[in-house]
Amino acid sequence: MAGSSIAILVAALFTLDALFPLKLPHHQANLFARVVTDSQGMPLRVFPDAQGVWRYPISLDRVSPLYVQALLSYEDRHFWIHPGVNPFSMLRAVGQALWHQKYVSGGSTITMQVARLLHPNTRSIRGKLYQMTRAFQLEWHFTKKEILQMYLDIAPFGGTIEGVQAASYAYLNKPAVELTHAEAALLAVLPQSPTRFRPDRNPQPAQIARNKVLQRMLTLGVWQQKEVRDAMQETVYANQLQAPNRAPLLARSLVKKYKNSALLHSTIDGDLQRSLEDYISRYRNLLPKHSTLALLVVDNKDVSVRAYVGTAEFGNQERFGYLDMVQAQRSPGSTLKPFLYAMGIEQGLIHSQSLLSDVPRAGLSYRPSNFSGGFNGPVSATEALRRSLNLPAVDLLEQLGPNYFAGRLQQGGLNLSIPGNGQAGLALILGGAGTSLQQLVEAYSALARKGQSAQLRFRQNDPLKPRYLLDPGSAWIVWKILRDTPRPDRLHTFQSMQSHPAIAWKTGTSYGFRDSWSIGVSQRYTVGVWVGRPDATPMPGHYGGETAAPLMFDVFEQLQPGSLMTAEEELPKPDSVSQAVICWPLGTEYKRADAPFCDEKHIAWILDQTIPRTVMQGQNPLTIRLDAHSEKRIAGGCSSAETKPMRVALWPAQLEPWLDYQQRRHYRIPALDPHCPQNDGLSLALPNITGVEDGSRRQVSFTRSSGKHQLMPAADLGVSGGAGEFNWYINGHYHYHSKANQTVRHPFKKSGRYEIVVVDEQGQTDRRSITIEERQR
Repeated sequence: MAGSSIAILVAALFTLDALFPLKLPHHQANLFARVVTDSQGMPLRVFPDAQGVWRYPISLDRVSPLYVQALLSYEDRHFWIHPGVNPFSMLRAVGQALWHQKYVSGGSTITMQVARLLHPNTRSIRGKLYQMTRAFQLEWHFTKKEILQMYLDIAPFGGTIEGVQAASYAYLNKPAVELTHAEAALLAVLPQSPTRFRPDRNPQPAQIARNKVLQRMLTLGVWQQKEVRDAMQETVYANQLQAPNRAPLLARSLVKKYKNSALLHSTIDGDLQRSLEDYISRYRNLLPKHSTLALLVVDNKDVSVRAYVGTAEFGNQERFGYLDMVQAQRSPGSTLKPFLYAMGIEQGLIHSQSLLSDVPRAGLSYRPSNFSGGFNGPVSATEALRRSLNLPAVDLLEQLGPNYFAGRLQQGGLNLSIPGNGQAGLALILGGAGTSLQQLVEAYSALARKGQSAQLRFRQNDPLKPRYLLDPGSAWIVWKILRDTPRPDRLHTFQSMQSHPAIAWKTGTSYGFRDSWSIGVSQRYTVGVWVGRPDATPMPGHYGGETAAPLMFDVFEQLQPGSLMTAEEELPKPDSVSQAVICWPLGTEYKRADAPFCDEKHIAWILDQTIPRTVMQGQNPLTIRLDAHSEKRIAGGCSSAETKPMRVALWPAQLEPWLDYQQRRHYRIPALDPHCPQNDGLSLALPNITGVEDGSRRQVSFTRSSGKHQLMPAADLGVSGGAGEFNWYINGHYHYHSKANQTVRHPFKKSGRYEIVVVDEQGQTDRRSITIEERQR
């Protein structure tokens, strides 16, 4: 009979449990706020649940033992042994209520409090019985640790703050694992009256309640007298509740990408992020309206992102503050040039001191100009890269092949968005494609990572996936070239930069001043900066060296002490790299026997002992036949009693106007022997500009009309010599096309220095430099 009754009772309990299941926290959709933390676990940004409640996920082993001691000692000393309800506490609570004619203590256990949070009810006797029933149900289904974990997750701490981790961050700005005795006592008592004991609004009542807990801990002998005494000396203080909002655009991106993760541990250095955001809040005042910026700091060791700024001012509509410009596709300007030169070194096209030509491109439809205007004639590969000259880069890309270049970049993780039909062209190297700051920083980090790039790591558990981008030796040579790039004038006063010189850096500016870039690479960090307007409207006067580079160097200054490289901590040189003395114009290694052909000596970094010659058309040195008596040049078909050979090293013909007179062809190659006028095919009929004298100064008159200056005179420019038709460049920009014996008229619209260059169909050039001075009348 008794057995049947027990069986019926058990069956009834199972039935009731099935009919009235617990509303468990882990059954609630989006129980926790979605939290993105820095590398130390501090919240960067929190995305509350649909009701705006902040709950941070936390495990029991990540809570300070001091808090657990204070909570259980004050609220439920017998938590680990009672069945969900403590009968002695309940009897005491009933007796106190009868004696005082009101509730003095509830007698609720931790289990009962969890039951009330899951199933809210009145504080009547009926409500208390319902709460006790649900407490038994909890104990039936879960272990004590699981019940305690529920309390840690959902206990109320005032307003929209629930759970001990959220409370610890909100009120104390620290994780719950770091709570002191005083802080643990405060958070233990706070759920008893979350509104009355809120430390940010009612610090005095909160301190009284906290001290009551501390006294209980001393009375029970859980904490020592000194610990309690010191804790009572602490004044209760809490910051006003404010949701953390660091790296907001990165946090938004992470929660969107990892939709099923409530807690995302990023690689961000919280202190560095805070410092840079505070600095940018001042720096942005130097920028024009409707402009913004983006910034990345990456640790080269594991390509973890240490700081991420996607906008100058998050939320500001005038600065497009909701757009993440780290990810935006923009024109890279000249920032791809280091990879071109590195690949040119790998392919044996150049070394660091190869002789290149910064002159107009003859007979070609693509005629880029340099950013500064004008041409420089003979330049080394190092100078061309440091000065970011456009013409040598275009020539090098033409030799390497645009499709090969774009393919290598893609292989290394830098995917370019090429307009039109997607075919790479020569404009690619000057910014004629789209990429993002993130991809550029990934690629530049390869300079410090032995040529290996890798997808940036934003989370601590993201795997490291390296990709081959450059040969280790060519990566080092390019890093070395850029490391010695002179810094902008406004940076020369930074004395601290002199103590940390080992930063390779490159700037870039897209067409029309729409994008300003600066990227720096030290042994430890890669820092990338972009400045511009998201709507792609121009920012005249703002370019990489003026606007982006100062910010980039400021970021290096704010990195942790000791993280920057000193002069003795440069990147180690690979064994494949060595130095050699090479000669111009041939570009070959200096040997004593070749001394007559060595006009200039340069010390070059070379890869795998490869020393490519200067790119020229025809043989060099050139061997010609001279009449032994007249020492005039004769053709092979001429008969002469006696001839002798002559070898001469020639500079590329297109460089003639920029060479010293002794280096020019007219000086080095003798004229044809008049007794043997047969043409030997060696033309010295270089183009010669007429109409203006080199180095001349002209004073011109301006007339004033309607308050405007108008320049009256113009120059009639012609050319003698040369071959075919001609293209004219004024201050580096293409202006006119003319035929033989045809002049072009060029008006001078303002005073200043003018460089006039003409190019014939064979690429031969001539140049004049004149100065226009204004004379008022």
